[in-house]
Amino acid sequence: MVKQSIFGRIATLAKANINSMLDKAEDPQKMLDQMVRDYTNSISEAEAAVAQTIGNLRMIQDDYNEDLDASKSWGQKALAASTKADQFRTSGDTASADKFDNLAKVAIERQMDAEKSAKAAEPTIASQTEIVDKLKDGLDKMNDKRRQLVSKRDELTARAKSAQAQSAVHDAVKSIDIMDPSSEVNRFEEKVRREEARVRGQNELAASSLDAQFESLEDLGEQTEVEARLAALKAGGTPSLTAGSAAAAGETELDYSEGATTNS
Repeated sequence: MVKQSIFGRIATLAKANINSMLDKAEDPQKMLDQMVRDYTNSISEAEAAVAQTIGNLRMIQDDYNEDLDASKSWGQKALAASTKADQFRTSGDTASADKFDNLAKVAIERQMDAEKSAKAAEPTIASQTEIVDKLKDGLDKMNDKRRQLVSKRDELTARAKSAQAQSAVHDAVKSIDIMDPSSEVNRFEEKVRREEARVRGQNELAASSLDAQFESLEDLGEQTEVEARLAALKAGGTPSLTAGSAAAAGETELDYSEGATTNS
């Protein structure tokens, strides 16, 4: 019953503290450190309770040993008084013999009382000894659990730090991806390509405009030849073939000789 009350209360307290910390769990290392401290405090409380139980057992054992010593002492006194009574009876002193026999009886009664007290204490001592043994075993197991908890704390703390480091690296990689210089280069390249495309468009536009200018020059040359021939006709002359060839070649100089013939 004592064992159940001590360790039951400690187990409930430890479980409540652990559940509370697990619900918060803001900082794993602090949580685990606090858990170890709470469990250590629980062990200290258990040790104090067990120490008190052991102390009570030792008191009972001391009383038991005193009863045994008293029983032995009263037995010796009873024997001494009885021996003395026999001596007086042998010498014919009946009154003194009866007196010491009565003292022997008193000693025997007290011896019997001491034996009864010792006998009554034996079951209590046996049960308390069993309880103390179980409590000691429970403390040993709690200390083992504490060592396991400390080891687990160290392991989980190391794992938590490793996870934090990996998370930091991951965030750094993400940041590098966002600020990746190659992406800036790609955007600059795209800008250059757009600029090149714009220049090609301008060149094509300029080329088409130049073609139109040459076409206008050809139209102008043809119109000039028409005007020249018309002028020659009005002057009564005939345009020479060379003039026509030159006009066809885009030249404006023609040979308009009045009355020109093929035999000139």
